[in-house]
Amino acid sequence: MKLLVTGGAGFIGSNFVERRLEVHPEDHIVVLDKLTYAGRRENLEGAASDRLEFVQGDIRDRTAVSAAITGCDAVINFAAESHVDRSIETPGEFIETDVFGTYVLLDAAREAGIRHLQISTDEVYGDFSGTEGSATESSPLDPSSPYSASKAGGDLLVGAFARTYGSDALIVRASNNYGARQHPEKLIPLCILNALAGDQLPVYGDGKQVRNWLNVQDFCAAIDVVLECGATGEAYNVGGPDELENIEVVKRIIELAGGDESRIDFIEDRPGHDLRYSLSSARLEALGWKAEIGFHEGIESTFAWYRDNPQWWEPIRSGEYRDYYLSHYGQELGAGSDR
Repeated sequence: MKLLVTGGAGFIGSNFVERRLEVHPEDHIVVLDKLTYAGRRENLEGAASDRLEFVQGDIRDRTAVSAAITGCDAVINFAAESHVDRSIETPGEFIETDVFGTYVLLDAAREAGIRHLQISTDEVYGDFSGTEGSATESSPLDPSSPYSASKAGGDLLVGAFARTYGSDALIVRASNNYGARQHPEKLIPLCILNALAGDQLPVYGDGKQVRNWLNVQDFCAAIDVVLECGATGEAYNVGGPDELENIEVVKRIIELAGGDESRIDFIEDRPGHDLRYSLSSARLEALGWKAEIGFHEGIESTFAWYRDNPQWWEPIRSGEYRDYYLSHYGQELGAGSDR
């Protein structure tokens, strides 16, 4: 196949590109990426370059999308503004990319007569703290943040295109991913790098928020299954094998770093913070997928990757992210034990 992968220079996108080219040696991939703060060309250095074409462009740009999609057999849309905290500060950017950008891609895929696979999130289902159950694909969408609302908007467009135009469009919704090359604005890489640097580890509220952790390699395998076997117009949940409170995750990272729990800094909770996400993957498992990497194994390998690859994260911690971190958490990176 020849695939258009939007947002392919980001965290999940680059892991998918690398894995797809390795597992499918006859595939070719065109990556279309705007290269925002979270998308980096070096994320693709491990992929087979002779079967990879990179195009810098915005999914909101119809001309760029039309050119990139030419000759492709399917489009997989990873491109999104994805950090909840940033969505609270600048919601308009999320709506423009996650909703309008998705529309542009859907329209281009419809004209080309090819499959559109939308990468989405468990956050569209909202807070599941009031039940011991898990969200299924038939659960109502109940987003809490501008980010999750923008992703829900994109998902609804996918369903509308499938029903109205007969587009070959479908959705995969993942629980919280973690792994190599994730931007340190997210909980796990933030805490790993702060623990390695001797900085405080900020934790919202009491840290009792429960997340369904999914290793990025398991998610990439799930995307392959949905791309090949998923039914038009359907959504497929991809949940991780372990539900853990955020504070448990943070304490495990401190343990791996040989640090002290006194480094934990409980801060004011963010507005509209959902207490629990949980996904049922039964529909996808019926197609043959199953998570293979438990959190205990996955967090150790993830910690080791960040510890052993400072050349990847040092430019981030010395750039724009420093200003974002200071404005958001009220503390400079590198403050260590001075706080």
